[in-house]
Amino acid sequence: MEVISNVLVFPGQGSQKIGMGKDLYENFAVAREVFERIDNALNFKLSSLMFAGDAEELNKTSNAQPAIMAVSMAYFEVLRSLGLINLDEVKFMAGHSLGEYSALCAAGCLSIEDTAVLLKARGAYMMQACLDNPGSMAAIIGLNYSQVKTIADEAGCYVGNSNSPAQIVLSGRKETVEKGCELAKEQGAKRAIMLQVSGAFHSPLMQSAADKMAEVIAQARFAEPTAKVISNLSALPYENTAEIKDLLVKQITNTVKWQESVVYMADNGATKFIETGFGNVLTGLVKKTRPEAETVLAEDLLKSYAEAI
Repeated sequence: MEVISNVLVFPGQGSQKIGMGKDLYENFAVAREVFERIDNALNFKLSSLMFAGDAEELNKTSNAQPAIMAVSMAYFEVLRSLGLINLDEVKFMAGHSLGEYSALCAAGCLSIEDTAVLLKARGAYMMQACLDNPGSMAAIIGLNYSQVKTIADEAGCYVGNSNSPAQIVLSGRKETVEKGCELAKEQGAKRAIMLQVSGAFHSPLMQSAADKMAEVIAQARFAEPTAKVISNLSALPYENTAEIKDLLVKQITNTVKWQESVVYMADNGATKFIETGFGNVLTGLVKKTRPEAETVLAEDLLKSYAEAI
């Protein structure tokens, strides 16, 4: 009998879109409960903004972060209630940047309410850090991590995301990131694309946000996770709640090691990656990192279920 070893992966910022989650809210009571609990925790109708609000307002980091988590948790609860995911068959959970908070919530480490409050604060502090220390990011396509790290050191910027073997993201002050793009092209990068982001995420320019989040996280209630959650910073499973708190703070100013996380999970028995949230960004990154991996979108699981009944 084949051993089923699923991974739940939770998306990060950039996947937000007006209307996301509305179908879940309208069709599933467990999803409605998720959105209502988050609205109540934030004392703000985030769901109204998500379903029919202003895109510019949703794109604000302080709104986008809890909104993406809300949809991820709505999908998680719907899939679980329908028996489409069995937590006994989930070997790992992992999330990209803010998605790590969604993973910890799904693993029972944080309540939905506390996760929403933490991400609202994280987003607000990161927005302020962007204003205080303006920066930018760029995706380098076609060079590996080692090559881009050398370029970042020479240009005076940082590696923000290690997304896949052929997609590494630079982060830092705009002029240093632009210099990094020039160097990358000189060294044979297929593309070097400046990203439409509000700041230098996952770089030392976010230190003020990390300092403020350290205080908030220290006061938050964390339980031991019921599943192995992979840290963005170490690309290894968390050992205990003290480590979770420590690395969530450090994650804000350090590289998101996504491809390393995928490799670790695949090398340790993961057979299927389920993107539990809105969009398909992580599915693409998983496929670029491990082409043989089986991937599935939460949205497609629900469609297949609906067609079967």
